[in-house]
Amino acid sequence: MIKAATFKGQDVAVFGLGRTGLTAAKSLAAGGARVHAWDDRDAAREQAASEGVTLTDLTKADWSDFSALVLSPGVPHKLPKPHWTAQRAEASDTPIICDIEIFAREIAARAPDNRPKIIAITGTNGKSTTTTLIGHILERCNRAVQIGGNIGRGVLDLDRMHAGMIYVLELSSYQLERAPSLHADVAVFLNLSPDHLDRHGDMAGYEAAKLNIFNNQTDKDTAVIGVDDPTGKRVCTMMKAKNGRRIVPISGRKSLAHGATVIKGKLYCAVGRSVTEVADLTRAQTLEGTHNWQNAAAAYAAVQALGLKAKEIGPAILSFPGLAHRMESVGMVGPVRYVNDSKATNGDAARQALAAYENIYWIAGGVAKKGGIEGLSDLFSNVTRAYLIGEAGEAFAKTLKTNKVSCKVSDYLETAIICATKDALASKKPNPIILLSPACASFDQFKDFESRGDVFRSKSGDIIALFQREINAAQLKSKSNDTSAA
Repeated sequence: MIKAATFKGQDVAVFGLGRTGLTAAKSLAAGGARVHAWDDRDAAREQAASEGVTLTDLTKADWSDFSALVLSPGVPHKLPKPHWTAQRAEASDTPIICDIEIFAREIAARAPDNRPKIIAITGTNGKSTTTTLIGHILERCNRAVQIGGNIGRGVLDLDRMHAGMIYVLELSSYQLERAPSLHADVAVFLNLSPDHLDRHGDMAGYEAAKLNIFNNQTDKDTAVIGVDDPTGKRVCTMMKAKNGRRIVPISGRKSLAHGATVIKGKLYCAVGRSVTEVADLTRAQTLEGTHNWQNAAAAYAAVQALGLKAKEIGPAILSFPGLAHRMESVGMVGPVRYVNDSKATNGDAARQALAAYENIYWIAGGVAKKGGIEGLSDLFSNVTRAYLIGEAGEAFAKTLKTNKVSCKVSDYLETAIICATKDALASKKPNPIILLSPACASFDQFKDFESRGDVFRSKSGDIIALFQREINAAQLKSKSNDTSAA
């Protein structure tokens, strides 16, 4: 754990005692702060107390004593409606921050030659894959690395700071809007599409929160920017006009005069007049699709900015084991492959998998985001049949039928897997894919997208075993019949 010594001797309010809140409270206390922690949920307070966290009923506290309110990123401070703690903080002129800001202050407090490096990653889609891939590359290249933020461990739960450490942080818009001191040695902006608009008001507000990742960078730092979507292209142009840092454009599908790019599956680095081939990504099954090629380009550019060489980065990329719930191959029965893309919680995320495969038996549905799946109609030709689950089932069926896509409202995930398996095996199509890419949140039937993906993996495994037994029995019977006939 990182001790938050920059708040030593100060009173700090902490609201929201989930993973990051609990860690923040413990870190602050270890660093000498007087912590006043609270949560609206009885169970969360009980858990915090059992772990030695000091509780204070913030509804009755004197807010004029607090140096800061560490507010859980998921709790709104403005839109759609300010939480009551945010209202109290504003009334008492108390800064509202999150654990990322505490982490940033701890790094800034160290002598410049004793500071660890930070690679920070944001974007609507691809953050977790890119973050994990960067961490994997650094580990394979024998660098001291810690991965956290919006993935895995909270930042204050990471191992102690030292000059040789590299922190690789996935950052959400919620975190970035409450971390004004964050200084990233390498800031990665992947893409932007509509999401969290209730929290940010509109796309302009959402974009502004994401662009905070570039705040505080100097001419010694690097900005890695995806240019495969219109927003990224505009952001890259804007950042170049500002100057003051190294700008590296990245693309998963088009040639760039400068930057990291993937052309026909091969990752190239273009620097000055030289072009270096880094890796043949068609050999990496865990990085299928142009979106993952862009993620690989981003990861290359990020670690190259810290001095790693192409000849060591390329093999590390190809050894990447992949990420659970992100286009994760979970098994096969006959020619049919099962792919778990449960992390695709909106239409734009599902687009990536639908574009990567053909002959898709698509399992979709749950709690739909704004726009549903209408924006995916250009990829419906890749879908042989769809199996729809959860709240969005009937609405999605209407969209698909309008676009002449065969579909079935299956209601439940297990039913969808069984139906898709039968249809895919009977189809005789080449390389059929049973794809869970829901384009929806999971909360109608599952705790979270991880639970949904775990159920898909488990049930697919059961069905694979069942169908394989039937196939083996049929083959044995056929062989027996052949022997008898002889």
